[in-house]
Amino acid sequence: MLTMTPRMVYLSHRFLPMMAIACAACGAALTSHAVDRAAPGAASAAARGAILALFVTGTDLSMPSMIGMIMLMGIATKNSILLVDYVVMARRDHGLNRWDALLDACRKRARPIVMTTIAMGAGMLPIAIGFGTDPSFRAPMAIVVIGGLVTSTFLSLLVIPVVYTFVDDAVEMMRRLRRRATRGLAGAAALPGPADRH
Repeated sequence: MLTMTPRMVYLSHRFLPMMAIACAACGAALTSHAVDRAAPGAASAAARGAILALFVTGTDLSMPSMIGMIMLMGIATKNSILLVDYVVMARRDHGLNRWDALLDACRKRARPIVMTTIAMGAGMLPIAIGFGTDPSFRAPMAIVVIGGLVTSTFLSLLVIPVVYTFVDDAVEMMRRLRRRATRGLAGAAALPGPADRH
């Protein structure tokens, strides 16, 4: 049964601000703002898989599982960056429209994303099974990482393009509204005042 101690509740309340700060730091390093468009979908897909893996295995939400969640968010966000940054590059440098750029990115970036998942899952599997020293402490971390990577890998190729599309539409709409407001202010400034009419 999935349970949370008061300390885990305290840590979980600090988890989202930490992820927001991490995503903001990564977004500041990328001029395309790919993380801002990809991180919400990646985080949601990975978190659902991690919680489901804990529930299926009957593992409590503990400190090691929270550490695994932080590792998982980093890997899932990196996979999203690979996908979305390629979309931005294809649209900017190769002149592709958004639909063709998304299809091309999913086709070309699926292999490195799947390879990362297989490598990380294979490395964490012995720990999740219980091999090695102190498996009770390290196993929840491995379970969270494996469960989150499996769902985020399969869902990222579906969820991330959809999230990117919605956010891109919202950004384009805001740009149109801003241009319309700018033209309206410029037109109002060009109108003659009462003093000019006399």
